[in-house]
This record gives sequence, C-alpha cells and structure tokens, in this order.
Amino acid sequence: MAADEAVAEGASEARGKVTIREIARQAGVSVPTVSRVVNGRSDVSPQTRARVEDLLIRYGHRKRAAATGSRAALLDLVFNDLDSPWALEIIRGVEDVTHATGIGVVVSAVHGRSGAARAWMRNLRARASDGVILVTSALEPVLHEELRALGVPLVVVDPAGSPALDVPTIGAANWSGGMAATGHLLSLGHRSIGLITGPPGLLCSRARFDGYRSALERAGLTVDESLVVPGDFHPESGLTGCDTLLDLPGPPTAVFAAGDRMALGAIEALRRRGLRVPQDMSLVGFDDLPEVRWSSPPLTTVRQPLADMGRLAVRTVLRLARGEQPDSPRVELSTELVVRSSTAPPAHR
Repeated sequence: MAADEAVAEGASEARGKVTIREIARQAGVSVPTVSRVVNGRSDVSPQTRARVEDLLIRYGHRKRAAATGSRAALLDLVFNDLDSPWALEIIRGVEDVTHATGIGVVVSAVHGRSGAARAWMRNLRARASDGVILVTSALEPVLHEELRALGVPLVVVDPAGSPALDVPTIGAANWSGGMAATGHLLSLGHRSIGLITGPPGLLCSRARFDGYRSALERAGLTVDESLVVPGDFHPESGLTGCDTLLDLPGPPTAVFAAGDRMALGAIEALRRRGLRVPQDMSLVGFDDLPEVRWSSPPLTTVRQPLADMGRLAVRTVLRLARGEQPDSPRVELSTELVVRSSTAPPAHR
C-alpha cells in the first residue's frame, strides 16, 4: 500500500466511514485527488469532481467549503499554552487579518498533552476547518498525517522542531537577534556576559544561544559554560537563573535573557538583593512584549515581530486553501534591537 493511501485510510477509519482510499478506487482517481475535492480546491476537472462528490455524499463524508477569493469559513489557531503575552501578540496579528476578511477563528491550547491534541483533532474533523495555524506545538506524526489526508492546509509558526518538508513555516531571525543582543553588551564594554536560555528542545532557543556564542567568538571570547543557565521562558526561571549567576564567585556584569518574561524575573532577583539595573548588572531580553516598555527600568530587548508572524500565517494558510503555493516554504522575519534603559557600561568592581 502506498504511503499516501495508508495515511488516508487510517484517517477515514478513525471516522468510522468508508476509507478515502476506497472512494478513490471507486472513482478511478488518486487519493490526493479525493483530498483536493474534500478540501474544496479548484484544481479538479468538473467531471471528476462530480464523480468524487457523489461518492463522498453516498458514504457520509463531509466536504469542506472552498476558500474563495481572500475568504475562508473557519481557521484553527493552536498553541501549546495560552499563558503569556507572547501568545496574545500572535493572536492579535491573526485577528487583524481574519476580522478584516470575515474569517472565523477557533483558538485552542493542547498543553503538550497527547490526549488534548487528539481531542482537538476530533473537534477539527467535526467543524471541517479550512486551515490550521500551529504555533510551536509539535503534533504526533499520526495527527500530521491525518491533517494531510483530510486535505487541511497547515502552517507552523515558530516551529518547535524540524517540521515536515511540505509544511510552510514562519519564524523570526532568532540567531541574528541573539547575536545583536550579545553584541550590544559587548559594545558597551562587557566581557563577562551571562545567558539564561530558553527550553533546549525549541529551535528558537538553540538559535538564540548560537547567536550569543557567535557574538562572543567574533569578539575573541569563548563561552564560559558556568555563565549559561537554563530557563523555560517563564519569569520564575529568570529569577532562579539570575540567582544562580549572582551566586557565582565572579558574577557576570551583564545578562542576556532569551525571553522578556525571564528578563523581568531577573530584574526581580536583583531587586531582592538590593542591586540595581543597569548600575550593578545590565540586562537584555528578547521579544519586546508590551509590558517591558513599562518595567523599571524599561527593558533593552530584541523585538520579535510576533503580530506580523500571525498576520503572515493567516495569509499563507489562505493561499494554501485556494490551492496556491507560498512564495517561500520557510520565512524568517527580521528582528530588531531596541535599546532602552536596562543596559549601560559595566561598573568598576
């Protein structure tokens, strides 16, 4: 059995209906052709479409409405978690496009749990979504296969790992952002620079660390592993990570926190010890979330175009729903260093 046929058969059996493979056999067409009809795409001849649609109706398969012009009936926006302003910025960008075009959006969080992801997939089948935007979540391969068999267009934003080659991705220039953050601190005269990383399993975390390392190497320095502490993008890990760095015999004079919320936690760790930013330690974050402009002091950070990533994700999934291909399967939007008051030359110790 061909791989595409096996995927389609498994997806249809999960619905308890005659398989798409069987419908393709009876119609005398390929499984991808049936998927195109199910998805409402236009690149099928009228005669073939009519033959396949008759079989779909006979066997109780629900056909999705086509996304015509710049419109689609419904999109799914799926996060791992919804507990941060980072997610809200993505939602804001998605809503900018969907509101203007009358598209409905279902926002879900799967919390990294297999059961939650499978429940979301059951709901997706029931509502016949026209496209899925997956944000940092890593679905099980079988669920990706089911999406493909259903003909549901998929775009991944800020991928957690290496996505399938046929899935468009949208991210930010994390490596250059990490390099810009570290380079800024080096330009101020800092030579002992700590790093609070993001989760090691995420591509963005690894890219920011690589940018940090590249900036140090360009300045003739090497990474001091004692100055690199783990984080998870939550404020608590920024606080504990900064405490770890402050407890070293020779603490760094500056810290690059690979996420704004961790930088806010680091500011709190310093405040609890009676230390000041930037007089006692300079801090740089990453994201440029709205609240860091109002932190004390306002945070120097790397602006990640989160809302723009959401907007582009919608436009890309709509193109896929119309049977078009994106201009590029891999897009990285540029990042920008935003200098505020949390960085200064190192104090003499």
